[in-house]
Amino acid sequence: MKKTGVLLVQLGTPDSPKTKDVRRYLSEFLNDPRVIDIPWLGRTILVNGIIVPFRAPKSAKIYKDLWKFGNGVSPLITHTNNVKEKLQGRFKDSDVVVHYAMRYQNPSMYDVLEVMRKEHYDHIVVLPLFPQYASASSGSAIELAMKLMSKWWATPQISIINQFWDNEGYIDSIVERTKEFNLKEYDHVMFSYHGLPQRHVDKIYDGEDKCSDEPCETEINDHNRLCYKATCFATTRLIAAKLGLKEEDYTVCFQSRLNKKWLTPFSDVVVEEQAKNGAKKILVFSPAFVADCLETVIEIGDEYQEIFEAHGGEKIQLVPSSNDHDRFIDGLEQLVRARLK
Repeated sequence: MKKTGVLLVQLGTPDSPKTKDVRRYLSEFLNDPRVIDIPWLGRTILVNGIIVPFRAPKSAKIYKDLWKFGNGVSPLITHTNNVKEKLQGRFKDSDVVVHYAMRYQNPSMYDVLEVMRKEHYDHIVVLPLFPQYASASSGSAIELAMKLMSKWWATPQISIINQFWDNEGYIDSIVERTKEFNLKEYDHVMFSYHGLPQRHVDKIYDGEDKCSDEPCETEINDHNRLCYKATCFATTRLIAAKLGLKEEDYTVCFQSRLNKKWLTPFSDVVVEEQAKNGAKKILVFSPAFVADCLETVIEIGDEYQEIFEAHGGEKIQLVPSSNDHDRFIDGLEQLVRARLK
């Protein structure tokens, strides 16, 4: 077997919840042109002059709460390292070595790929841990990996796994997490995915076509198979089918919006509407995040709970992410082994 290096990539996390570290993380993240896709000068002024200076101190307070949840460390680091170790265990006594890096901050892709370069791998498999493709997540990680490896004098065989929304192990890991709860106890189920600007999904299509011209809520086809919105709905259908949920039992929605021009419906609005309509208990999945992080633990677990209670609801129950669930590791192993053949 060829000597193979596997690179798992997560989005990233501040080195600590201190304001200076949060500021450094936000600056690197938001200055990425795939994240904020406006001309350089406008992005620079917006990010460095407005967003980061005002947002960093507020975000630092939230990250402090997240660190407490993670026993003094970022949960994203803990879960991703656990995934790496478990996946490595599936390739015991082989020529496959698993690494992990963060797209933003540490361990950085720059440092980890330099380590991998020195290992002289015959084959490198790049696997961003984002089930549904989006330019701002998977696309950015893939672009940086290719940019860095293109500078190597000796370029190995490279395989890229750009999405895995329909991977059975991934889907099953979410379904298995649900066994901790009694679905009959909940008035409604939400599938809350990270939001994106509408223009991001529109850019997937050619010419005058837009996401709204495709049946993204109901099917995957040759035109929308790389559309984030389409794969989010497709992921939901797979999970719902395994759980025996009917369409009226759940809502697909999108969280973490910055303005009204993002994908709808907005998760916080759905939470409020459900409470006003008399729902007392809601079960929330967040399938776009394979590891629990700020967006799941804090945004859904705490902030949405406050919104729900303020409008008459009682309990928002977050279903834990795949994290290092064995079925999730099964899925990642299957994805990697398919590239080794």
